[in-house]
Amino acid sequence: MEQAGAPQGNSGSILARLRRRLQPASAAADSVGSQVLALLVDNLEGMVFRCILQGGRKLVFISPGCLHLTGFEGKELTQGDGARYPSLIHPEDREMVQGTLEAAAEFGRRYQIEYRIVCRDGQVKWVLERGLAEQRSGGPPVIEGLVEDITERVQAQIELAEAELRYRSIFEHSEIGMYQTTEDGQYLAANQALSTLLGYSNPAELLAGLAARAGQFYVDPARRSDYRQQIRELGRVTGFESEVVREDGARIWVSEDAHAVYDTQGNFRCYEGTVVDVTERHRYEEQLEFQATHDVLTGLPNRNLLQDRLHQAIGLASRAGAKVALAFVDLDNFKVINDTLGHATGDLLLVAVAGRLVACLRETDTVARYGGDEFVLILMGQPGLSDIARTLERIQETVADPVVIGEHRLHVRASIGISVYPDDGEDLNLLLRHADAAMYHAKAEGKGRFAFYTGAFNRAVSERFAIETALRGALAGGEMRMHYQPRVNVAGRACGCEALLRWTHSSLGGLRPDRFIPLAEEMGLIHEITEFVLTTVCRDAAEWGGDAGLLPVAVNVSSRLFADGRLPQLVRNALRQSGLAANRLEIEVTESLLVGNIEHTAKQLRDLRGLGVRIALDDFGTGYSALSYLRKFPFDVLKVDRSFVTECDQCEDARALVRAIVSMGTALGLTVVAEGIERSSQLAELAAVGCAEFQGYLFAVPMPAQDIALWLRRNLAGARLDGPGTLPMPEGAKIRLQRVAEGGSE
Repeated sequence: MEQAGAPQGNSGSILARLRRRLQPASAAADSVGSQVLALLVDNLEGMVFRCILQGGRKLVFISPGCLHLTGFEGKELTQGDGARYPSLIHPEDREMVQGTLEAAAEFGRRYQIEYRIVCRDGQVKWVLERGLAEQRSGGPPVIEGLVEDITERVQAQIELAEAELRYRSIFEHSEIGMYQTTEDGQYLAANQALSTLLGYSNPAELLAGLAARAGQFYVDPARRSDYRQQIRELGRVTGFESEVVREDGARIWVSEDAHAVYDTQGNFRCYEGTVVDVTERHRYEEQLEFQATHDVLTGLPNRNLLQDRLHQAIGLASRAGAKVALAFVDLDNFKVINDTLGHATGDLLLVAVAGRLVACLRETDTVARYGGDEFVLILMGQPGLSDIARTLERIQETVADPVVIGEHRLHVRASIGISVYPDDGEDLNLLLRHADAAMYHAKAEGKGRFAFYTGAFNRAVSERFAIETALRGALAGGEMRMHYQPRVNVAGRACGCEALLRWTHSSLGGLRPDRFIPLAEEMGLIHEITEFVLTTVCRDAAEWGGDAGLLPVAVNVSSRLFADGRLPQLVRNALRQSGLAANRLEIEVTESLLVGNIEHTAKQLRDLRGLGVRIALDDFGTGYSALSYLRKFPFDVLKVDRSFVTECDQCEDARALVRAIVSMGTALGLTVVAEGIERSSQLAELAAVGCAEFQGYLFAVPMPAQDIALWLRRNLAGARLDGPGTLPMPEGAKIRLQRVAEGGSE
């Protein structure tokens, strides 16, 4: 047997070939060649070996590299019969290794094999063995070769394979649609979720279907080029929403996120993306937007959309040199029907009348519900007053036809006032005021009539002048007073109140804020009135004391006050003079504030918040700007408009809208308040969807400062409920509450 460290062999062996390559040019250099050969073998990574296949593998030579590789010295593996190395091979790999060696020996060829060995310290390593088997005449086969450690490479391959397996598993089993495409949009791969989303049975059908429908996937063909442009310029698209066509022809909305994938050399490979179905969200957003611009009951445009429609109409008429008629329609005796037969019957009557108004007009005209039993019509391209008059006569005849609702045969007529652009004004507010004045004149003439606006003999104009005149002296004359209506939680416990301005004139009687506040804004008196309101409210609230002295009080302010930036100073002065804690004052603004100079408005709101004052968004849902700007302003409170609250216990659309508003407000960390609660069923619906606070006649009517202080103290002390309100109250308040309970209004 040959000794380790002294290799010998025939001319074809590995060691012999190494020796020949290092053969010196003369015999004198022979020792140098041997040294180089020994140095080379000793320093190879791995171990060089020579073995004889005779009843197994018997090592006759092994290089020093075996120590680093296996933990054993060369002599430990070659001593005795030299058959110890096979015992280091992993038990699961021994048969395969032995078979490979025997096959190589049988045919005298080279071989290469990967397997595992167990080292002296128990560590398992992957090795690559390469060698040459030679069959000697009359002797057993001899194998010479090299064994290298490839553990890191194998482990990396295993990890890569596992990662690819995990990715494939995620790709195939994800509930989110996933895909890969070429740079020009050809689909390379898709998962089952995307197939299901787009109406295909499996990914193969999806890939074939999309290839066949090239260019017909997006409803709007321009979205394909938009997608390509974005992803080519930015390398990704995020939240790319489009309406697409499923395999069955149905349309859905999807949102795509995608990015470019590059290899390690920086070369483009493909685009990878995900697709989620956002159809339901789009439907909710469309519903919210529709509800913000349309009347919940009739589906007609509301005041917000009316302004936009009239703006368009005036633009068209101005270019064409035509006229636009604005008709203010009020249903005569509707209140009698509503109070006698109930709100449900009244609502059905309004729906029927709305349908008749729409049927009388052309598609280019507009019918809007202005509020209550009032409608506004925009009549486009009217040649003259006689043409307008014929249209209005047809409307009055149609409206006057009996309306059958249940067992009732109802008759209602319409009083109509008309103003004409450009003769009677060039903006919505002026045209509306003139049409409204003409409508009151028509009513005064006997109802069921229509009247064109004239500047001379119009009672409404005279009344307006009277209000304007009286308004200038209202504050100085002590005619304005503050009333307060409490807000409660679901248990009926007071958690704040709202301040409401009341004006009683000696000859004009009681006037609602919506009658005189717009005039005050136009006359430049709104600053003076707001200063009075803030000063009075802060002084009253500071005097409540006890637990009531911890509750916030809300004050409505006009959006006009934000134009000159003076509101923060008004608030600061009122707080300083009264000593009221800033966190007890809540400033209410409406959605009309959220248009125009956004940065200017936001700065003033932040200044108010800097004082410690709370900010509330009032009448939420009546405008369409707040949905996109809600997160940009520092709101603390969200007040759901009473028009949605009114029908939340009767109409599924209103219920869904309220649920969406409450959910959105709560998610944004806002306190959600519902206004106009009149029925226990409304309270139940709103409480069920998580509304935090409530306000309305079901709990209490607005009351003067001395009454609200008593009411709050008794409420917080746990006083019992009394009828439709929460506490005993003046007889007049009970009468108003009883009227509400029977289906009327204050």
